[in-house]
Order: sequence, then C-alpha cells, then structure tokens
Amino acid sequence: MAVTDSIADMLTRIRNAIMAHHSDVLVPASRIKLSIAKTLKEENFINGYEILKEKPQAMIKIQLKYVNNQPAVSGLERVSKPGLKIYVGRREIPRVYGGLGIAILSTPKGIMTGQGAWRRGLGGEVLCYVW
Repeated sequence: MAVTDSIADMLTRIRNAIMAHHSDVLVPASRIKLSIAKTLKEENFINGYEILKEKPQAMIKIQLKYVNNQPAVSGLERVSKPGLKIYVGRREIPRVYGGLGIAILSTPKGIMTGQGAWRRGLGGEVLCYVW
C-alpha cells in the first residue's frame, strides 16, 4: 500500500511502538526521515538509530529511550501535512510546551530544531512537534 505522508507514518510507527513498550521500531528509510531521527537523537528523545540495507528497501532501526520505565517521548504531532504546508519565519517559530518540547523544521540549511533555526536566523516548514 502506498503511503502519501511518509513523515506522519514514521511518527505513527514511533508512537505505536512506545505505547506497546517496544525497544526499537523499523521505519522505511529516506533522507528526510534519517534527518528527523538524527535530530531526535541529538535532543535525547531516542537512544540511537541505524540504517539496515535490505534488498527491497532500506530501513531505519530506531532504538527508543525509556527513563524509569517511562518513554522519553511523551507525544508526537505532525504539523505540516501534504495538503496544508505550514511555513514560519524566524520570529514565528513556535515553542512546544514552554520549551520542554521541540519543533522540527525543514529549513534551507536542512532539518533542525526550532531553536537551532532561530539561532541561525532561519525560518522554514514546521514538520512536527515532539515533547
């Protein structure tokens, strides 16, 4: 079955794996998903990720992080969708849960957190919120 929104599919797979208390989850690989996984690792929401190169399609194996048997990721929300793209300038970058969460943006300089984009003076498309 074809997936129209691959980022939403990735976030849903992570959300479902966390709810089932899995230690890791497999996601079909793409450059944008790899960048999102890298950002989640840098912000300590996941333990790590690795690329599994298999014949039909490469996969990203994401190791989920738990602290005191509670998931490090409390929630994931897709913001910009294929039918409605949400763009923000530097001054309009949202703060997620008063700074406890992150907004992941797609900027001209690549995928980064909202805070990183703000520091560099960049705006872009708001992909998702993670808290």
